[in-house]
Amino acid sequence: MLKNNLYSRWLGALVACLAFVSFSASAQESSINAFSPFSMYGIGEIKSQGTLPQRSMGGAGVALRSLSTINLLNPASYSAALPRSVLFNFGLEGQNFYNSQMQADGTMKKTSYCTFNFHDIALQIPLTKRLGLGLSLAPYSSVGYRMYDRETIADVGLAEYDYSGEGDVTEVKVGLGWEPFKNLSIGAAAIYYWGDIDRNYRMTLIPYTGTGTYPSTIGLSNYSISHFAAQFGVQYTPIMNKKRVLSLGLVYDLGGDLNPMVTNTITVNGTLNSEAVNRVDNLPLVLPHKLSAGAFYETQKFAVAVDAVYERWGSSNTTAETASGDFRVAYCDTGIIKAGVEWTPNRNDVRNFLKRWHYRLGFNYGYYHQTFGGERVPQYALTLGFGIPVKFGGFSSVDVGFEYGCRGKDQHITEQVSMLKQQYFKFAIAFSLFGEDYWFVRPKYD
Repeated sequence: MLKNNLYSRWLGALVACLAFVSFSASAQESSINAFSPFSMYGIGEIKSQGTLPQRSMGGAGVALRSLSTINLLNPASYSAALPRSVLFNFGLEGQNFYNSQMQADGTMKKTSYCTFNFHDIALQIPLTKRLGLGLSLAPYSSVGYRMYDRETIADVGLAEYDYSGEGDVTEVKVGLGWEPFKNLSIGAAAIYYWGDIDRNYRMTLIPYTGTGTYPSTIGLSNYSISHFAAQFGVQYTPIMNKKRVLSLGLVYDLGGDLNPMVTNTITVNGTLNSEAVNRVDNLPLVLPHKLSAGAFYETQKFAVAVDAVYERWGSSNTTAETASGDFRVAYCDTGIIKAGVEWTPNRNDVRNFLKRWHYRLGFNYGYYHQTFGGERVPQYALTLGFGIPVKFGGFSSVDVGFEYGCRGKDQHITEQVSMLKQQYFKFAIAFSLFGEDYWFVRPKYD
């Protein structure tokens, strides 16, 4: 009987892996998953990590240890899976970006864009007592931007420049969590990053007169990414009784050299198309070493989570990307503080459905991992969410989350260049399914 149960669990894990691969293949073919000029360099904008309950609490949750919620931030939490139970999570997210920038003439330029895509799919199952397996698929970063500029060239005409880019980097994680001693768990996860990013450039000359031929210059850069990394975590629970639980967590991400293969092609369009450059290079781009520490305190009604995260982007990436003139884009070490609360009035109330809901609130504050013209980019976010139980006495829920964030500020970096201020609003919905009915156990009687 034990062999059959173990076989079923491993078979379920294999089926889940195949589902992740097929789903991720379709996700890679999706359109723009972000719309931000900040994503113009490197691998783009780093996505918020964790399942929706965690993101609704400001993104905190390194120390979260739950029987009914998957914790994607710390593989040590996988050991909390109950025997003969399955946790499954699937989330979708829509975003609205609102960008504003002060022009050299004092006017304000504004743009807005909406996106919608999946955020994460995750599975957690127990293998044996105190040993759990977790699998997840989530976007790690996204690139999406459209930019336009023009300048006058003396005695020639008007030069128009178009810049665009789109693409994603996806993260697949497989981890194990083990509790060798009571109240102490350790975990490790193997992570695979892959994706494609396309960046396009086009320059067109419009002559003052109708005579003469002025070819357009078209540039295309394709980033092809394939990289393995590792993550290690630990959780310790010094207080655990019927009234309260206190957990501490620590996670270290190994990072590593992405070493993306970059194919650069430049084409000049005249009477006949002619390819001027076609070169394949390896870009020295390194994922940061990342250290996350957190605490999670929970009672029957309240839960509080606090995390501190440090990322070594600048120390790892010795090179910087340079834009035109003296305007320079470089990587920098960065940190972020995350905190959130959850309130459940009475999870056992049989009369008032709203009292069984989970109400979440959180925030985070830190700096972007790149500097522009030597200026650091502050960023913050406010989050709000609800967890709606599917049935009385069960742990399955439908989660809804909202997030408002701001990055950058209205400030001139040079006389001609000002920092972009970006505001965004996110709406997300997720389905957290818990096998409280022991879905994969064969009944004794038909």
